[in-house]
Formats: sequence, structure tokens, C-alpha cells
Amino acid sequence: MRVLTDKLIDFLGKKVVVEGWVNSRRDHGGLIFIDLRDHTGIIQLVITPETAEAFALAESVRDEYVLKAEGKLREREPELVNPNIPTGKIELVVETLELLNRSEPLPVNTHDDGEKSSEELRLKYRFLDLRRPSMLKLLSDRSKYYSFMRKYMEEHDFIEVTTPILANSSPEGARDFLVPSRLHPGKFYALPQAPQQFKQLLMVGGIPRYYQIAACFRDEDPRADRLYGDFYQLDLEMSFVNDGEVVRTEMEPLIKSLVKDFAGKKLFKEDIPRIPYTESMESYGVDKPDLRYDMKLIELTDVFKETEFKVFKAPCVKAICVKGGASLTRREIDEFTEKARKLGAGGLAYILYSDGEAKSPILKFMTEKEIAAVKERTGAKDGDAVFFGADDRDKVNKVLGQLRIAFADHFGLKDPNVVALCWIVDFPFYEWDEKNKKLDFGHNPFSMPKGGLKSLELAKTNEEKLAIVADQYDMVMNGYEICSGAVRNYNPDIMYKVFNILGYNKEYVEARFGGMLSAFKFGAPPHAGCAFGIDRIFMVLEDTENIRDIVAFPKNGNGVDLMMNSPSEVDQIQLDEAHLQIVEEDD
Repeated sequence: MRVLTDKLIDFLGKKVVVEGWVNSRRDHGGLIFIDLRDHTGIIQLVITPETAEAFALAESVRDEYVLKAEGKLREREPELVNPNIPTGKIELVVETLELLNRSEPLPVNTHDDGEKSSEELRLKYRFLDLRRPSMLKLLSDRSKYYSFMRKYMEEHDFIEVTTPILANSSPEGARDFLVPSRLHPGKFYALPQAPQQFKQLLMVGGIPRYYQIAACFRDEDPRADRLYGDFYQLDLEMSFVNDGEVVRTEMEPLIKSLVKDFAGKKLFKEDIPRIPYTESMESYGVDKPDLRYDMKLIELTDVFKETEFKVFKAPCVKAICVKGGASLTRREIDEFTEKARKLGAGGLAYILYSDGEAKSPILKFMTEKEIAAVKERTGAKDGDAVFFGADDRDKVNKVLGQLRIAFADHFGLKDPNVVALCWIVDFPFYEWDEKNKKLDFGHNPFSMPKGGLKSLELAKTNEEKLAIVADQYDMVMNGYEICSGAVRNYNPDIMYKVFNILGYNKEYVEARFGGMLSAFKFGAPPHAGCAFGIDRIFMVLEDTENIRDIVAFPKNGNGVDLMMNSPSEVDQIQLDEAHLQIVEEDD
């Protein structure tokens, strides 16, 4: 009978058939040993000269040849036991050996030990890279991960509904992938950036709780935590919900259970904090703070209100206290200073606290009162360092926020076995577009502004409009945004108004969102939901810093599939059918 490697221990003393790839081969003259590998593990084959045909074949095989072997399982001699593999106490004495397929010399390493091949090569030969045990385990874990989520959703009465892939263009904040229509020349479908409109229409249709593991498509530049082109999210929506806290409370147990029960990690805090967007930006400099370490941005503007130090005569002065920062070398401080400059700062002022005194080139420009206030406000102790930012408030927050992350990396403050979660809430509904000198949507135009229509009508000035917040929320995991959601705008009057504030008339809104508006006029219930980026969550749970490592067939950092050679040119007949013409760009 054919048996998988991890089940062989149950068949000791019996005749079995095994199949797999040659992991390694050792010729000891009178005996040939082959480690045969399948997706469950490795078993040692023993081939003796008495089985002449099998022995002759065994002499010719090479790594990654595909074999089928039949023989009897026996215990190894005590001195030959291999404690490094689960099957190390047994071996298969081969009676017949069959070559199922040969392999050319490998361009990439298919083992986890030894030198790791470059990412470009691994992506080009991904079908070989997947043979590595760690990659096989990742894909197996990912399958279990999907099952874990589906089980939770079904137990909480969510109904799985798939939504169209060929859809209409929607303003999700990224570029669409457009698909030309053969039947309707000059018109295009768009691959959905998210099932946003469809899931809201399901709420109108009477579906009480919807979910799907949805494929989403966005033409965004790739990065370490963002795949190019396509990605997956756990998308969900709940009807008769007009408070985002209902959604947050419903979904928190799933994420906590994934952390503890699925991944076996420790939660930084059982109670997940709700942090308003403004507070997050002021305290951490980002809207996705990593809470595994503290190092908050500390307000010092009032301390230097009457300073004579020119550098600190700025609209905003803040600092971060780096525990153990006094150990930084001059070269290391220069590297952090250069990082600050690249982020837009003029430099990086600092104070080191060492041997009971403060040390810094800027102390001569500060009063004793200011020096004392800085130490007291930041809580700096001997061995610490304080780094300053002075500029307009947004720039200070940006620079110190990124330095906070860089210092955490430098001092090893990101414990991979700990997961810190938080919800960022109360996002600004509108933001100021400095480039075009006008108001624009801060995030999702389909969100419900807190206070509804009344809050929109009362806002007359730009300042008042910028103060409107949306019932919108993100979940953050170890500094990564893993979820975005909101209470939805289901009222046509509010929909018209939120666009009208930006100068768009009813005709524009109806042309872009006519399907949704039409549906909302027929008794749409209040509803809310969110979408979890399941690739990014899995990346964190698997201790991987590059999201491409946890996907079977990702594109590289330039958005190219090296294995399938896409994107690629197409035949002229295909272009003609799609009513497209390639226009060469001028040099």
C-alpha cells in the first residue's frame, strides 16, 4: 500500500510503497542510501546489491529525481538512528525501485539548509522554491488559517456570498485595473479594489451578515507589507448596525484567537485599546502605531515658548526618550540624523544622559530651566537619550514617528512572540489637499460622518469641515494596518451632501454611484462592516517580514511575475477584439 512519510511508523515490519523526490543520495559502495522526501517528511531508503535492478537504478539517480519505492520497513540499528527527523528510527529496505521522472540540475536550493537563493531566482523558479519544507508548511498553515476564519464566521451567523470580479470603477484610493469590453467598444470593466458597493447592496437585499474571503485588485506600488496587483481580505458587513463598536466587539475574539490559539503567540494586552486618530498622530507620529514598545512623542512646545534657541523657535517642539540611547555612537547618531533629514528635518538635536550629567552640543543654547523641564517631562534617566523635533506639527510628528520605529529596530524592541493590537478610531472625514489647495475626502466617502447630516450642515468654514470625523476604524497589529472598516453612509441625502461640500453636484454622484443610490432609496437598513488584510495578518503571525514569502505565486518588487513572464505583449487580434490600440510614447 502507498503510505505518506509521516504515517510510516504505524507500518513497521510491513511492506509499503512510498513516492517522492530524492532529497539526497549516499553511495557507501556495498550499500546506497537515498533520503526520499514527500510533503510530510523524509524516509531513508536502503538499496542493496541483492536487488540488482533497483541497485543499478539507485546508482544513477540524482537530487530531485522522482522515485517510487516498494519494500519492508524496519528499525534502524541503535547507532544509526537519526534524531533530527521524526522517521529517524526506521528505514525502508527497498525491493523494487521505479524512476517516475528525472530532474535537470537545479537553479535554486530546494532545502531550507544551505545558502538561500536570491528572491529573483526563487520567484522565477517558484515551483521549485515551493518544495522547501518551510514553504510547504507555510501553505499548509495558510489553508488551516482560512479554515479557522471560516469556522468563526459561520459560528457567528455570517453568510458567505461571492461578489463579481468584473465590476465598475470605484474611488477606493488606488488605481484600478481596467478590463476593456469586447461587446461594448470604448467601455471598461474594473477589477474590484474591494467588494465595497456589492456588500452594501447585499445589506439592502436583506442579507443579515455577509462575509467572503475576497480577491481584491489594486494598481499600487509593492512594498514589503503590500503585494502588487491582487491580494485577499476577510470582507464582512452587518445589517442594522449604526455604531462601529458593534463590529469591533464582534471581530476582536477572532483576531485574539488567531494570535493565541492559531499562532501560539502572546497578546501584549487582552483589552484592545481604542485610540482616536488625532491622539495616535500626536503620540506616535503614525496612524498605525506599534504598541509593543512605548517611546511616545512628548510635547515640549510650551517649554520652549520663550526660548532664545533659534532651532526651537518653531510652531511645534517635541521629543522622544530612547531608553539606553546614551550608548549610541557618534556614527550611529549621524545615521539617525541623516534619516531625519531624508524625512524633511533640518537636523536632529539630542541630549545624552550619562554618568550623572547631560551631554549635548545644544545645551549651551538652553537655559537651566529648559534643561530641567526637558528631563522632567521626558522622564529621562542615566543611560537614556532624548531626541528633538522642531518644525510645523505635521512634520515633527512624521519625523519623530519614523525615528521611533527606527530606534525600536536598532534596540531590538519588537518581540516577534508578542502581538500588540489596537483600534484607531475617529478618522477625519475630510482632509486638506495642499497640492490642489482644496478639501478632499480623508478616507472612504461611503463612511458615515459622526452626527450624520446635521454635522455636515453645521460646518460652514473649512476649519469646521476638517473637524468632522467619520465613524471609521482601523485595527493595527504590531505596526501594520490589518483592518479598515466603518459605519456606512446608507442615506442618499447624506451621500449628496458629503460630495456637495467638495463641489460635486447630484448629477456627478448619481453618475458615479447610481446603483447604490437607487438601492438606498428603497429602505436601506443601517449597516457597518470592515475588511481584514489576511495576507498581512498571516505575515505577522508567521514571523515573516516580506509579504511575498507567504504567497504561493507572488510578483516581484516591480510587479512582474518572473515565472509566467507577465505582464506580456498580446497578439494584434486580441487588441482588435478589445478595440484597443497601442500608442508608442515619444522618447
